[in-house]
Amino acid sequence: MERLPEFIANHLFLFSLLVALLMLLAWNLFGDSMSGVKTMSPAEVTRLINHDNALVVDIRPADEFKDGHIINAMNLPVADLESRRKELDKYKDKPVVLYCQGGAESGRVIRGFKHEGFGNLYVLKGGMQAWKSAGLPLTRD
Repeated sequence: MERLPEFIANHLFLFSLLVALLMLLAWNLFGDSMSGVKTMSPAEVTRLINHDNALVVDIRPADEFKDGHIINAMNLPVADLESRRKELDKYKDKPVVLYCQGGAESGRVIRGFKHEGFGNLYVLKGGMQAWKSAGLPLTRD
């Protein structure tokens, strides 16, 4: 243990790389909770839809939405988000679940909604890919 400072001094690049990797790992594990974004598994989203009548918002482009989406989901593509955001104002007190293809984009989008007074916001962890992997039903228009 007494030689640790000497090791760090001799291998500064490797030690810096270790610290950076540990920080990235911590961000990956705890980033969602630190940013205030609540993620839910497909099973949890199903429960929220069935018991709390949650609104499900698909933020993928319209052509991907038509290929298959969660039953009763509203399509609100990211490109149209600013012009159509008022459509969601009546759901501010209701649970709202956002999802995209993989889950990353919906996490970014949801932060904007939090600043507008939405209280019960959730992200489908893994997005549509996780929903399909769980074998849950889809519908097509």
